[in-house]
Amino acid sequence: MVERAPFLNSAYSAYHHRGMPADEQEMTRIGPDTPCGEYLRRFWQPVILGSELGDLPRRLRILGEDLVAFRDKSGAVGLVEPFCPHRGTSLEFGLVAERGIRCCYHGWLFDVDGRILETPGEPADSTLKDRLCHGAYPVHEHAGLVFAYMGPPEKKPAFPIFDTYDLPGYQLVARAPTLWDCNWLQVKENSMDPAHVAFLHTLPGSEGFSDDFQELAEWDWMETPVGMVYIDTRRYEDKVWVRVADFIMPNIHQFPPNQDPVALRNTLNRPQATTWAVPLDDTHTMQIGYYRAPIGKDPQRGTVFGQDGNRPYEERQRVPGDWDAQVSIHDGMARHGLEHLASTDRGLIMMRNMLRRGIRAVGAGEDLDYPILKNGAALPTYSHDRVIPGIAAAGTKSADRQLLREVARNVVAEAVKSGLA
Repeated sequence: MVERAPFLNSAYSAYHHRGMPADEQEMTRIGPDTPCGEYLRRFWQPVILGSELGDLPRRLRILGEDLVAFRDKSGAVGLVEPFCPHRGTSLEFGLVAERGIRCCYHGWLFDVDGRILETPGEPADSTLKDRLCHGAYPVHEHAGLVFAYMGPPEKKPAFPIFDTYDLPGYQLVARAPTLWDCNWLQVKENSMDPAHVAFLHTLPGSEGFSDDFQELAEWDWMETPVGMVYIDTRRYEDKVWVRVADFIMPNIHQFPPNQDPVALRNTLNRPQATTWAVPLDDTHTMQIGYYRAPIGKDPQRGTVFGQDGNRPYEERQRVPGDWDAQVSIHDGMARHGLEHLASTDRGLIMMRNMLRRGIRAVGAGEDLDYPILKNGAALPTYSHDRVIPGIAAAGTKSADRQLLREVARNVVAEAVKSGLA
């Protein structure tokens, strides 16, 4: 049960509100042996760009664990515990070998799977290397990203492929990671909060969204086979603009293009990005994933507006972005006992409940029944936008709002049933 702060109902009452409720630990703590940490470890997580693995190892922190990633001279990628099992020297100072990585201190050589290949200072008949392994995690490299599976070895799923990885006319481009100084949950909850777009992203001076987003939409949410979607629906004369964003369990989102005005939207548009919020520890999160760029055009590079804290502080105060809004939530760790959720938070509540069900299933020793964890063809996802012409407004504002919701729900239901085309 979440600890609640007092409900203030009179002016100048901060004196009664000085305590800080505990954070919601079930969904926020991600280290080894925590409920959410064990849940997130059941999935493949992107940990680094493949291009960052050159001739030197890289020290990483993922899900509260310190690790070392490297690419040996044969091209194989390893993700291992940092400290050599011999005397504890960090393998971030290891020497990348033709096969594996060699500790700089006494020359022990480790393969990418943790097997010890050589212990040079030991007698020739020593069997130590055949009896001992170094800690390592399985990795999979796909389209410029290195993914790791950090859960129980016997539960390792097949690597998932989404239908948006191979869209006609588009190339998949790995995006450089950005660091968010806050808990993973408040980063990912933003993906099911369409209401913030109409306020935060239309501030004078902000970039990346067309002026059409200034008009408040009809907002709805639906569960899908891979997670859930939000549905953002607006009317323009006899047209209905339906915009759908994916939340894919447990920490992935996809959203359609933002920049083009409605007047230029006359086809179905699939997502412009697929993004993971990977917890580094309880108070730091890495956003990493893929952009999609039309073949023949330069892909998006660098950080888009408001997605990091690198702008001057006063500039960020005047025109905040996502990074400022999310990182500032209770200084990086949300306190749900201080929240007063409203009607626009229905998607956030749905998302939290889905995560709780998954976390508790893992805690109870159950297998997760998620398509992302199963073998099969490319996983269908549902993020897209489309403009539907020829839908006259209903007689009253209330009736038209209901009509917009019915149109949008039918669009998503048909997408779930038959796919997107």
